[in-house]
Amino acid sequence: MSRILDAVTGVLVHDGEVLIMRRQPWLPAFPGFNAFPGGKIDKTDGEHPPTCRSLAGVEPRQAEALARELLEELGWDMTAACNAGQVAGASLLGTALTPPVFPVRFNTHFYRVELRERPSLTIDSNEVAEAYWAPPVDLIKRYEAGEMLIAPPSLETLKALAADIGATTVPRLHFEFRGDDELPMVEQVCGVRHVWVRSHTIPPAQHTNAFILGDMQSHRVLVDPSPADDEEMEKLLAMTQRYGVHEIFLTHHHHDHRERADVMARRLQIPIGMSDDTRGRIWDRTEGRFFEGLPTVNLYRDGDVLCRWLGQPVRVLEVPGHDQGQLALMPDNRAWCLVGDLIQGLGTVVIAKPEGHMGRYFESLRRIIALDPKVIVPSHGTALGTVYRLAETLKHREARELQILELHGQGRSAEEMLPIVYAGVDKALWPLARMNIEGHLDKLREEGRLAA
Repeated sequence: MSRILDAVTGVLVHDGEVLIMRRQPWLPAFPGFNAFPGGKIDKTDGEHPPTCRSLAGVEPRQAEALARELLEELGWDMTAACNAGQVAGASLLGTALTPPVFPVRFNTHFYRVELRERPSLTIDSNEVAEAYWAPPVDLIKRYEAGEMLIAPPSLETLKALAADIGATTVPRLHFEFRGDDELPMVEQVCGVRHVWVRSHTIPPAQHTNAFILGDMQSHRVLVDPSPADDEEMEKLLAMTQRYGVHEIFLTHHHHDHRERADVMARRLQIPIGMSDDTRGRIWDRTEGRFFEGLPTVNLYRDGDVLCRWLGQPVRVLEVPGHDQGQLALMPDNRAWCLVGDLIQGLGTVVIAKPEGHMGRYFESLRRIIALDPKVIVPSHGTALGTVYRLAETLKHREARELQILELHGQGRSAEEMLPIVYAGVDKALWPLARMNIEGHLDKLREEGRLAA
């Protein structure tokens, strides 16, 4: 069961504008997202709440947490400003609870903080990449142009304030999904419809991200449907029919990206797209049964256009390594890149033979890092702002490779390396970890870097 933490957010409003900030890409929660300042409520919050008439409408624990977070992130002392008469008032806009698909959930209280004058700020660069004031209408336009990575509650707050800058409630701040007949779906980037689908994937992940891409007036595609059972499949089918999907697209052949995709294609009478390598591997693993009765199989190569997003062509990129036939998707303006299992928000990518190849995995990481899309969208976990996590993954793999090279020089076998290289990792995952060690050793042999 997911942990639920209480949090607080401050929506600072002055002269028709709000303060928005972009979080640093290395933060564990909402990395690189556009957001309002705030954070989780500590156990000690409430012992020394700010005493100010303008903050009378704020619950004491939440008031102290909000003041502390604003001071830490923005260098702004809300309590002092309030006592100096610079804060006109604060009121609760509503509370949003992170969906249960997240391993850690936040029960976040959004407070409107009305300012009489605009404060000077000193941002904490460890947490905040930038902070600026803007009219909510302008921020919504940026989102609709695909230029903002933002969580739904923050987006709904901007929408409410764009409609009425004096709004004191946000109707859809915490919106429930329709119920047992619907899967959770969000658009953290406009037009990239992210659906959480329960799948038979590798723990700690429990879901594989499916995506509905394509402008409503053009070709629409469902990416990587892999429902774990028929009930989950029926929910996903209902969603795809609601959006009028024309094609199913598979990033690669692994079971947690294609389970029941063939059944769905037959039900919908639409084609399935994939790489030629993926087609061959699925054929071998299913003895051709996967393809029986399918209307069409579309084969894609590097540079092919799959669909359009906000008018931009979405092109296929070949990113082998985790899987030889793996394909990524990216619009021409590089606003985002759907990278499949090139990186994971949860756990480590496994590079396993025969389809995995560590050398090509390194090359694919370097390729996407060089392209520098603004948002990375993995198949497991949430979206990530910038290519920071990809670059860190590459550095981590390079450091691990040097460690393995040194241990091999000491005469240690792959089995003996396991408890050293993967110290602290659940032993149940060691068979997968050993595959990664073998992948590094194969790469080192191919490059002639292992001693005879």
